[in-house]
Amino acid sequence: MSRVVHGLDELTALAGSELGVTDWLEVGQGRIDTFADATDDHQWIHTDPERAARGPFGAPIAHGYLTLSLFIPLFTDLLDVRGVTTKVNYGLDKVRFPAPVKAGSRIRLRATLASVDAVRGGVQIAVDGTVEIEDGDKPACVLRSLSRFYA
Repeated sequence: MSRVVHGLDELTALAGSELGVTDWLEVGQGRIDTFADATDDHQWIHTDPERAARGPFGAPIAHGYLTLSLFIPLFTDLLDVRGVTTKVNYGLDKVRFPAPVKAGSRIRLRATLASVDAVRGGVQIAVDGTVEIEDGDKPACVLRSLSRFYA
């Protein structure tokens, strides 16, 4: 369930706070195939379950960028910023993919609002996120995401 904040002042007050952990989200083969179609990345390790079963991970795996793209819907499950006119993805400071997400696995996001800094007309936030794999020894993705919110 999202934490709701109203306006930039409430958002700024959360700087340094742990935002929590989302519910689990399944990354099934259908989602992987749809991402492959959208990006024209049909490498067999993602889209050929029979061949991938004989590959290095024993199953098809999600594209790293699919896992990364799921940060936004997972993040919005943690924080809902209201009372702003515009929300934009500003970029990434860091992204690593320590472990693959096998088809059918479940992931979740653990996030901290690392900083909130004033920019002209709004604020820029930095979110430190870890995408965890259920029963996994290592995270699927570790990142610092930058977003801007304008009044």
